This record gives sequence, structure tokens and C-alpha cells, in this order.
Amino acid sequence: MKIVVCIKQVPDTKGGVKFNPDGTLDRAAMLAIMNPDDKAGLEAALRIKDETGAEVTVVTMGLPKAEDALREALAMGADKAVLVTDRCLGGADTWATSSTVAAALKMMEYDLIITGRQAIDGDTAQVGPQIAEHLGLPVISYAEGLTIEGDSVIVKRQYEDRYHEIKAKMPCLVTALSELNVPRYMTPGGIFDAYDEKEVTVWSRADLGENLRDEDMGLAGSPTKIAKASDKVRKGAGEKVVLDPTESVAYIMGKLKEKHVI
Repeated sequence: MKIVVCIKQVPDTKGGVKFNPDGTLDRAAMLAIMNPDDKAGLEAALRIKDETGAEVTVVTMGLPKAEDALREALAMGADKAVLVTDRCLGGADTWATSSTVAAALKMMEYDLIITGRQAIDGDTAQVGPQIAEHLGLPVISYAEGLTIEGDSVIVKRQYEDRYHEIKAKMPCLVTALSELNVPRYMTPGGIFDAYDEKEVTVWSRADLGENLRDEDMGLAGSPTKIAKASDKVRKGAGEKVVLDPTESVAYIMGKLKEKHVI
């Protein structure tokens, strides 16, 4: 069985957010981590590998430094890693990203594709389902449970105040929630293998060939554009008052009426 996990290196927002003049994120200037939903998807694949001996490949599109996220995945137990990187792919929205990743997947063998539900830098939850559409695969989103049964995958899908249990024949694509599991840590031996024994395959635009159209890639091939971007607006200091209980009630009620809450 062959499983491909799509991961993304995202900004660690604890270190601050920086933007380019065109409004896109300046990813090269920020600290980065593996997207949490993607890491849960990777852990799900590794658990299947532990049970069945499946081969797990991780793939990402990004800057050259995204290799760090792939090395982390290899250190956790993935078998192979593919980095799709090229200057002409930069600034991609969800459509251009999914088109590019799907082009890479067309060059790979897979029974199951796992992506995160969404990335914390965009929160669109669009790329996974779009990849499935490009590849003509069934998709099950919002997975909070995942098991393999023969040639099928059974997914416990989160749905508001309940869940659906859905079964689909492979090949198919599943998008994972961070609640799916608790990802394992890298091991010392895994880290050694990831950096000294295993290779990261690097593909450029030229390697994707006719699988990717020029009009579907990068900033120029993105139908959506960022109109404005900014860091989080910090709230000002609140008003502090010291009153007895009776006065406090009157004060709070007055403020609620002033704000037209009541």
C-alpha cells in the first residue's frame, strides 16, 4: 500500500508575521513549523504503516527551506519526501497550489492521499478537496478517525454536533483534523536517518511538464488576489473601575445599554 501525505510549512505566528509589498506573506523572513492538521495526517499514515507496512511519502510545495518540514516528517518515520519548489510557483492561491500539487501527484503512485483540513496561515480548507477534484478522486473531509479495511478506507467525519462514518474505496483523498490523533515525536535514530541516510527529491516547474499549465501556477495563475493584509490589531487597555456590588451592577447595565447590547 502506498500513502502520500501532503504537508505544508507554515509561519509560526508566535514569532510575528511579516508581509511583502504585494500583500503576500514574507515566508523567508519568518520562523516556520509543519502545519498542525498536516502533522495529524502524517501520524495517521505512519500508524497505518506500523500496522500494514505501507510506504509513506510526504510532498510539499514551498520555498527551499520547506525541506526542513520534510526532514521532520522523515525523522518521524516517513519513507520518502518530495519538495516542489520554483520561483515561478510563488504567490499561489489555493487554485494554483492545488493545481501544482496535483501535477506532482500525477507523477507518483498512491492508494491513499492524506492532507490536512486546512493550513493555519490561510484557513481556507480548499486545497485538499481541490486536489481530489484535479485528480478525479473521491474525497472525505474533516476526518477525526481513520481506519483501513481491505481496499477501502473508513473515516469518522466530524459534522457539527455529531459525526458521519463514511467508507470509500481507494484510491481516495482524506483531509485530517488536528484532533485525529497526537503526532509522535522524532526519534534520535530517525533524525540521524532523515539527515544522513534519506534524500529529499526536489522537483522544479520543468519536472512537472505538461501536468501543469502555465496559466494555473504562481501568483499570475491565481484567480484570487490579496487586497489587504496586516498583523493582528492589538486591543487597547480596558477600563478598570473599583465599585461595591450594587454600584457594579448599575455600572455594567449602563455600559450594556450604551453599547445597545440591551
